[in-house]
Amino acid sequence: MKLGEKIVFIVIAIVVVGFMGRNLWRLNTIQEVDKGIPYYSTASATLERAAMDIYRQQNCKSCHSLWTVRDLMKAVPAPILDGIGSLRSEDWFYQYFSAINPQAILPSRLKREYQMPSYVQLSESERRLLARYMANLKVQDWYLEETRKAEHEILTGQEYRP
Repeated sequence: MKLGEKIVFIVIAIVVVGFMGRNLWRLNTIQEVDKGIPYYSTASATLERAAMDIYRQQNCKSCHSLWTVRDLMKAVPAPILDGIGSLRSEDWFYQYFSAINPQAILPSRLKREYQMPSYVQLSESERRLLARYMANLKVQDWYLEETRKAEHEILTGQEYRP
Protein backbone atom coordinates (compact mmCIF):
# COMPACT_ATOMS: atom_id res chain seq x y z
CA MET A 1 0.00 0.00 0.00
CA LYS A 2 1.37 3.39 -0.98
CA LEU A 3 1.62 6.31 1.43
CA GLY A 4 -1.26 8.23 -0.23
CA GLU A 5 -3.53 5.18 -0.01
CA LYS A 6 -2.67 4.75 3.68
CA ILE A 7 -3.55 8.39 4.39
CA VAL A 8 -6.91 8.08 2.58
CA PHE A 9 -7.65 4.84 4.46
CA ILE A 10 -6.79 6.45 7.82
CA VAL A 11 -8.94 9.52 7.08
CA ILE A 12 -11.90 7.32 6.12
CA ALA A 13 -11.43 5.20 9.25
CA ILE A 14 -11.32 8.33 11.45
CA VAL A 15 -14.50 9.72 9.84
CA VAL A 16 -16.35 6.39 10.24
CA VAL A 17 -15.25 5.96 13.87
CA GLY A 18 -16.19 9.62 14.52
CA PHE A 19 -19.71 9.16 13.18
CA MET A 20 -20.13 5.90 15.11
CA GLY A 21 -18.98 7.62 18.29
CA ARG A 22 -21.32 10.56 17.72
CA ASN A 23 -24.29 8.23 17.12
CA LEU A 24 -23.44 6.21 20.23
CA TRP A 25 -23.21 9.41 22.29
CA ARG A 26 -26.59 10.62 20.92
CA LEU A 27 -28.22 7.30 21.81
CA ASN A 28 -27.05 7.61 25.39
CA THR A 29 -27.67 11.32 25.96
CA ILE A 30 -30.58 12.48 23.79
CA GLN A 31 -33.91 11.02 24.79
CA GLU A 32 -36.47 11.69 22.06
CA VAL A 33 -40.00 10.99 23.20
CA ASP A 34 -42.07 8.98 20.76
CA LYS A 35 -45.52 10.52 21.01
CA GLY A 36 -47.10 7.62 19.15
CA ILE A 37 -49.49 7.68 16.23
CA PRO A 38 -51.28 11.04 16.21
CA TYR A 39 -54.43 9.85 14.43
CA TYR A 40 -57.57 8.37 15.92
CA SER A 41 -61.27 8.05 15.20
CA THR A 42 -64.20 8.87 17.45
CA ALA A 43 -66.63 7.11 15.07
CA SER A 44 -68.65 4.13 16.22
CA ALA A 45 -67.96 0.77 14.62
CA THR A 46 -71.31 0.92 12.80
CA LEU A 47 -70.60 4.39 11.37
CA GLU A 48 -67.10 3.33 10.33
CA ARG A 49 -68.33 0.20 8.51
CA ALA A 50 -71.04 2.09 6.62
CA ALA A 51 -68.70 4.96 5.67
CA MET A 52 -65.92 2.61 4.58
CA ASP A 53 -68.40 0.82 2.31
CA ILE A 54 -69.07 4.14 0.55
CA TYR A 55 -65.32 4.91 0.55
CA ARG A 56 -64.67 1.63 -1.26
CA GLN A 57 -67.67 1.96 -3.64
CA GLN A 58 -66.59 5.45 -4.70
CA ASN A 59 -62.95 4.30 -5.08
CA CYS A 60 -61.67 7.10 -2.83
CA LYS A 61 -58.50 5.06 -2.24
CA SER A 62 -57.37 5.74 -5.79
CA CYS A 63 -56.50 9.30 -4.68
CA HIS A 64 -56.62 9.37 -0.87
CA SER A 65 -55.10 7.23 1.84
CA LEU A 66 -56.76 6.42 5.14
CA TRP A 67 -55.12 4.44 7.95
CA THR A 68 -52.42 3.23 5.59
CA VAL A 69 -48.95 4.09 4.39
CA ARG A 70 -49.07 5.73 1.00
CA ASP A 71 -47.37 4.22 -2.04
CA LEU A 72 -45.59 7.31 -3.36
CA MET A 73 -45.01 5.71 -6.76
CA LYS A 74 -48.74 5.23 -7.40
CA ALA A 75 -50.50 7.85 -5.31
CA VAL A 76 -52.03 11.05 -6.56
CA PRO A 77 -51.16 14.03 -4.35
CA ALA A 78 -54.63 14.30 -2.83
CA PRO A 79 -54.88 14.93 0.93
CA ILE A 80 -54.36 12.07 3.34
CA LEU A 81 -57.63 11.73 5.24
CA ASP A 82 -56.16 10.71 8.61
CA GLY A 83 -57.03 13.46 11.11
CA ILE A 84 -58.96 15.59 8.63
CA GLY A 85 -61.92 15.84 11.01
CA SER A 86 -59.81 18.08 13.24
CA LEU A 87 -59.58 20.57 10.37
CA ARG A 88 -63.16 20.59 9.10
CA SER A 89 -66.64 20.26 10.59
CA GLU A 90 -69.32 17.73 9.73
CA ASP A 91 -71.40 20.48 8.11
CA TRP A 92 -68.42 21.58 6.00
CA PHE A 93 -67.90 18.00 4.76
CA TYR A 94 -71.60 17.66 3.93
CA GLN A 95 -71.54 20.91 1.93
CA TYR A 96 -68.36 19.79 0.18
CA PHE A 97 -69.74 16.35 -0.74
CA SER A 98 -73.00 17.97 -1.88
CA ALA A 99 -71.40 20.60 -4.10
CA ILE A 100 -71.80 20.30 -7.85
CA ASN A 101 -68.30 21.80 -8.10
CA PRO A 102 -66.25 21.00 -4.95
CA GLN A 103 -63.42 23.22 -6.23
CA ALA A 104 -65.67 26.23 -5.64
CA ILE A 105 -65.52 25.38 -1.90
CA LEU A 106 -61.90 24.21 -1.75
CA PRO A 107 -59.78 25.16 -4.76
CA SER A 108 -57.36 22.52 -6.02
CA ARG A 109 -54.06 22.89 -7.84
CA LEU A 110 -54.25 19.29 -9.11
CA LYS A 111 -54.77 18.36 -12.72
CA ARG A 112 -58.45 18.26 -13.63
CA GLU A 113 -58.58 14.44 -13.78
CA TYR A 114 -57.28 14.25 -10.19
CA GLN A 115 -59.51 16.91 -8.66
CA MET A 116 -62.18 15.94 -6.15
CA PRO A 117 -65.32 14.79 -7.99
CA SER A 118 -68.83 15.83 -7.03
CA TYR A 119 -70.85 13.38 -4.95
CA VAL A 120 -74.27 14.88 -5.61
CA GLN A 121 -75.23 11.52 -7.14
CA LEU A 122 -75.05 9.92 -3.67
CA SER A 123 -78.19 10.02 -1.60
CA GLU A 124 -78.45 12.70 1.08
CA SER A 125 -78.15 10.05 3.81
CA GLU A 126 -74.96 8.65 2.23
CA ARG A 127 -73.40 12.12 1.99
CA ARG A 128 -74.37 12.86 5.61
CA LEU A 129 -72.95 9.53 6.75
CA LEU A 130 -69.68 10.15 4.91
CA ALA A 131 -69.51 13.69 6.32
CA ARG A 132 -70.13 12.41 9.87
CA TYR A 133 -67.38 9.84 9.49
CA MET A 134 -64.84 12.31 8.06
CA ALA A 135 -65.59 14.71 10.93
CA ASN A 136 -64.73 11.88 13.36
CA LEU A 137 -61.23 11.35 11.93
CA LYS A 138 -59.18 13.26 14.49
CA VAL A 139 -55.56 14.13 15.15
CA GLN A 140 -53.88 14.67 18.51
CA ASP A 141 -53.52 18.35 19.49
CA TRP A 142 -49.70 18.19 19.43
CA TYR A 143 -49.81 17.26 15.74
CA LEU A 144 -52.68 19.50 14.63
CA GLU A 145 -50.61 22.61 13.95
CA GLU A 146 -48.25 20.65 11.67
CA THR A 147 -51.27 19.26 9.80
CA ARG A 148 -52.79 22.72 9.34
CA LYS A 149 -49.46 24.05 8.06
CA ALA A 150 -49.05 21.21 5.54
CA GLU A 151 -52.64 21.50 4.26
CA HIS A 152 -52.34 25.28 3.85
CA GLU A 153 -49.04 25.05 1.97
CA ILE A 154 -50.23 22.22 -0.29
CA LEU A 155 -53.50 23.94 -1.16
CA THR A 156 -52.23 27.49 -1.57
CA GLY A 157 -48.55 27.06 -2.37
CA GLN A 158 -47.85 29.81 0.18
CA GLU A 159 -46.05 29.79 3.52
CA TYR A 160 -48.30 29.17 6.53
CA ARG A 161 -48.61 31.98 9.07
CA PRO A 162 -50.91 31.18 12.00
